[in-house]
Amino acid sequence: MSLLKTIVPNSTEAPRESKPGPERLISGDPSFKSWPQDVARDDIIHTGVWEATPGLTRSVKGETFEFCHILEGIVEITPDGGEPVTYKAGDSFVMKPGFIGTWRTVETVRKIYVTVN
Repeated sequence: MSLLKTIVPNSTEAPRESKPGPERLISGDPSFKSWPQDVARDDIIHTGVWEATPGLTRSVKGETFEFCHILEGIVEITPDGGEPVTYKAGDSFVMKPGFIGTWRTVETVRKIYVTVN
């Protein structure tokens, strides 16, 4: 097993496709695709690429820490009780455990993610 992993932003592998659950959907009809690319530390750390079409969903991190790097598109994230923050291609951010808010995909977004559960 190599300790170096290259993340492929435009994988030719078939993605996992999904939709937000009814408890998370606020508006629109977003769909998600994910290309998991690495799992480490006994299934604690996950890395890959994720894509979402426009819509508004509830974001609840629970105990998960997530680093995101936006490859393309635009999202607006609003923490409960806070102001919206817009991220676009080239931007990076972290959602820490306990984060609760909304995730609005303005333009279809593709991101590299690293989650720690």
